[in-house]
Amino acid sequence: MAKKRATATRSKGAAPAAGTSKGAAVPVVGAREPCPCGSGRRYKACHGREAAHAVTELVKRPFEGLPGECDWVALRELVPAATAPLTLKAPLPDGVPSVTLGTVLPMAWPGLRRDTGAVLLGLQSETASGDISRDLADTLTRALTAEPGNPVEGRRTAPDGPRLQDLLDLDAPFVPEVHSGFEFWLEDAETATGEVAASLERANEAVIPTVRLNGVDAAYWCETPEKNHLRWVMPHPEETLLDAMARLHVAGASSLGEGTRLVGSFRAHGLTVPVWDLPLGMGAEEVEKPAAAFGERLLETLARTEPLTAEERRARSGFMNRQITLS
Repeated sequence: MAKKRATATRSKGAAPAAGTSKGAAVPVVGAREPCPCGSGRRYKACHGREAAHAVTELVKRPFEGLPGECDWVALRELVPAATAPLTLKAPLPDGVPSVTLGTVLPMAWPGLRRDTGAVLLGLQSETASGDISRDLADTLTRALTAEPGNPVEGRRTAPDGPRLQDLLDLDAPFVPEVHSGFEFWLEDAETATGEVAASLERANEAVIPTVRLNGVDAAYWCETPEKNHLRWVMPHPEETLLDAMARLHVAGASSLGEGTRLVGSFRAHGLTVPVWDLPLGMGAEEVEKPAAAFGERLLETLARTEPLTAEERRARSGFMNRQITLS
């Protein structure tokens, strides 16, 4: 659960400074500039302290409340090249035909306004605060009004600015499309020449083949030189999920078929991501049915509430020891 957001306002009980009203928000300015509250001190020594704390405070589940939260996490951490159309609550400004989320944009730009006016938002870009959702919302807001043909640079966000949950239509579905390369960077990749074509080719060479499964939510198959993997972002509470995974493992029901193995999990943005090793010859289509069957077994096991057996506790401990946190 995200921590309570702080705002750069005067402390409770303090008298308002000249030029401000009690409870009024203090604008964010440069660290060495006079604080807008009228105290006479520099911003960094006055309300900037509170603002800096709010900006760096970590939001553990930044995509909570968004449709497809698990896929947001996957596109942020697991998937090299993917896009998803975004629907805003408010009508798009004149001259903006569409808004599209992309995993990575050219030059790792946070945002981009195409020559046509369409907006691209980069999910895997560097963020300046502890709330990825607020940073992305700030980039999106600026991209909507940027001059066509220009990127949007990153910046420090205001601690009380809008989040994606405030800007996006929460009833619209989130439907990612995984790509084999970064041709989505260009509106007509086939016409790319010179350095643009060379840059695109270099980026594509680094892409790990990845496929989103159709039969279950937020499960992604990928191919590496040594073995294939399935990484499945799950929405269930971590403690309950680990109990269920331990029960299934002890019962011999945690694999996805012959030659597959549940090897552990990792945490990402407040969610747990179990990982299976797969044989090199096992493609995405072949893992669809075993994954769907595992999903059914998991749902049944999640409902169990009896204490774990000694063997199940050991299995759970093994999962915990192999778990890492990405964010």
